[in-house]
Parts: sequence; C-alpha cells; structure tokens
Amino acid sequence: MDYSKVIGKAAAAIPPSGIRKFFDIAAEMKDCISLGVGEPDFITPESFRAAALASINAGKTQYTSNSGLAELRAAISEYQERAIGIKYNPSDEILITVGASEAIDLALRAIINPGDEVLVPAPSYVSYTPCVTLAGGIPVVIDTKAENEFKLTPEELKAAITDKTKALILPYPNNPTGGIMERKYLEAIAPIIKERGLIVLSDEIYSELTYGNERHVSIAELDGMRELTILLNGFSKAFAMTGWRVGYACAPKELLAVMRKIHQYCIMCAPTASQYTALAALTESFKNNFAEVKEMCAKYDERRRYLVDRLNAIGLSCFEPKGAFYAFPSVASTGLTGEQFAEKLLFAKKVAVVPGSAFGASGKNFVRISYAYSVEKIKTALDRIEEFLKELKA
Repeated sequence: MDYSKVIGKAAAAIPPSGIRKFFDIAAEMKDCISLGVGEPDFITPESFRAAALASINAGKTQYTSNSGLAELRAAISEYQERAIGIKYNPSDEILITVGASEAIDLALRAIINPGDEVLVPAPSYVSYTPCVTLAGGIPVVIDTKAENEFKLTPEELKAAITDKTKALILPYPNNPTGGIMERKYLEAIAPIIKERGLIVLSDEIYSELTYGNERHVSIAELDGMRELTILLNGFSKAFAMTGWRVGYACAPKELLAVMRKIHQYCIMCAPTASQYTALAALTESFKNNFAEVKEMCAKYDERRRYLVDRLNAIGLSCFEPKGAFYAFPSVASTGLTGEQFAEKLLFAKKVAVVPGSAFGASGKNFVRISYAYSVEKIKTALDRIEEFLKELKA
C-alpha cells in the first residue's frame, strides 16, 4: 500500500527533531560524551519518590480529575503566588498536564483557527513550530540576535505582527540559548502585545533555574498581562522529574476551559502516581525553602561558570547564559556551521553537541551544550573540544 496517500500532509511535512540525529549515533559510540540532552543528571529527590510509592501502596491508582489532583492544583496556586505574586484559582484556572509539552499543544489547539499566525522567537525549543502547524496555524519565526543575548526586542516584535497574528510564544528562560528576559525587556514588549490583543504562551519550565541577582519575572506579572497570558510550567527541569511527565497550565478560566476539554478527550488525566510525586515536590519544598532545588541550581551555576569561561578561553565565543542549563557558543570562528562542527566533533573526538540550526535558522553558526552533567564530564569533553579546535587550525 502507498501510505503516502493516507498520511496527513501537515504531519508528513514536519521534519524529525534535529536533536535526536546526533544522539542516536552517540548512543552506539563507545566512550562518547554527550553534552546535548536537556535533562538533569540528578535523580528525583528521595522524599519526592517516596510519595509515589506511598500513593501506589495506598491503592491510589485510579484516574484523578481531568484537571488533576485538587491538592496539587492548590499547591501550584500557592507556588505561583509565592513566585510571581499571581493568584490562580485552583478550581478553574489550573490544569495538570502530561509534561509542559502537552500544555503547549493544548494551548495552541485551544486558540488557533486555520491560518492564524503564531510568533515564535528563535532559536527556541524544537516543538513550538510543529505544534503550531499541527494545530492549523502558521508559525512566524522571529530571528533573535546574539548581540542582544537572544532577547526579543520591541522592534523585532512589531515587524513580525500582521493582521493574522493571534499569539506569541515567549520561551524564557530559553532553550537552547540560556537567555532570559528581565523585567525591563518584558515591559518594553508588553504594550505592543496589549495593543494588538495577542495571547502569550509563556513557557516558564526553567523559571527556577536562573542565575545572578535577578529572579525570574513572568510577563503575566505586568499590568494588564494576566488576562492575555497562558503560563506553562512543569516539574521536569527544576525538580529533576523528567520521566514523571507532570506539567501544568495557568490561565484565565475561559481559556483553560477549552484546554481542559481537549485534554479530556485526548489524555483524560496525567499519571496519578506522578501527580502525587509533584505534590510532594512542592509541599516538601515549601517546608524546607526549596532546599533540593537550590542545591541543584547551585551546582548548575558552578558548571555554567566553568563551561562559559572555558569556551571563551579556547576560542568559542559565548555570551553568559543566565537561565536554564545550556550554553550557546558560536562556532563561526572555525569556518564551520553548527551542523558541520557537531558532526566533525562527534566522529573525531566522540563528543556530542546539538547544532544550533535544530532550534531555528538563526542558530546556524552555533551549537548547544548542556551543562546538566558533572564537572568532570564537562571538563573531559572540553579537553577534547580544545584538541579538536587545534587540529582544525593545523
């Protein structure tokens, strides 16, 4: 049978993830060091894991509410009020999802009509543009610039808006660049958003992983922005819970009701044991002032400073990332594109990094390096990269 005749055109046209190519090769390569996967190297803290076991042993293995455990939604409401000063109603403004990835998909499908344009700053997470396409929308990529530390500027935003623009995805702290949008930069774009009545999908999955003196600021905090913002977050990154697949969305009840309806038909609810683990992550963190999260963040910061200093020292220009756990050095000085650099490095030195082009055309001359690995592993990888650079010049 010719399956090309039955496969949907939108799905067929979507390219496979540019991240996986190199790691499929690396997985089969002996002694290869991979610095590409966006996953904490920490195990989920023991007290969080214990809650999952306790829920299973207590027989709590049925479906939860479509919206998620009421206790978890209440804890998320408290968490967001502490973090960004916004009170979301647990009963109708918070939805528990299967990771933040499902929350992104639900938000887009809830608001997009065929032909609506969604602005996507790039470089950014690989799923945004495919999800826009699958929802029937048109992704409009805004190429941000290294000289601005990949922040979205008012000029770039204005230039991208048309009469068809429905929404803006705001991916900060950013994967892959590590860039953030401090309050003054958010305040610069907020009037444009409000004037045009755009919906903002604010992906804040790395909100706990910021470095320096300034805390993470959500655009929902700014005057008039709460009603225009769908806040997306989860437990994967900051709480080292990637495999548990628990995310959530916070939004005005009118928007959340539509997201919940789609969620009811497609998913039913997030895994019950995982929700109890997420509940423990928050309740334990409230008690100990987020000790486990702060400890992991401090270790990321140590690795971040070492990695960025070393990259610049060996000749790969890299601005200081202030969020997430990625560095995004330029490889333009080598005369190679990010794709070429990553491929040659992998086979020459058995070090896997991600080409920046996987995150958008503006990342063509960059590579993403994750520092969610031990300092020892990062040091060994950088020794190999330094050797590689010397051999390129020879």
